Amino acid sequence: MKRRGWFGWVSLGARLLLGGVMLVAGAMKVTDPETAAQAVRAYELLPSWLVQPVGWGLPFLEIAIGLLLVVGFGVRASAVAAGVFLLVFVVAVASAWARGLSIDCGCFGGGGQVAPGETKYLQEILRDVGLLVLAGWLWLYPSSKFAVVSETPQGVTAS
Repeated sequence: MKRRGWFGWVSLGARLLLGGVMLVAGAMKVTDPETAAQAVRAYELLPSWLVQPVGWGLPFLEIAIGLLLVVGFGVRASAVAAGVFLLVFVVAVASAWARGLSIDCGCFGGGGQVAPGETKYLQEILRDVGLLVLAGWLWLYPSSKFAVVSETPQGVTAS
């Protein structure tokens, strides 16, 4: 099966967009780990002993995944990791919405309680679903232009 020539360009765009979002999200939280932990706490999903390690560790994982995607190393594995993150984020935001919590997602720093009219749950879920589509594309078609390591699925020839 021969892969279409433009797939590599689409995968490059997906890599840069998804990786860039992960990098920015992590970078905006890594400088203020206490606020990141506050954002995790606001979801009221984790036991209190787990909030601090998740709040402090999450930004570093986002940065690592973002860097791997941007440079094009381990694209398929990084896309799966990003996809898992995005699924968890969608479920967490949907859960907060369904339980009537009024919180900022904390996706790009900040987080915590907000006034009821200031929530943006639908936009956050739609954004993350769109990013999840990019992660799915990269899982299917990890080989892209300007990647450090090109990953060509078996049975597919690069063009």
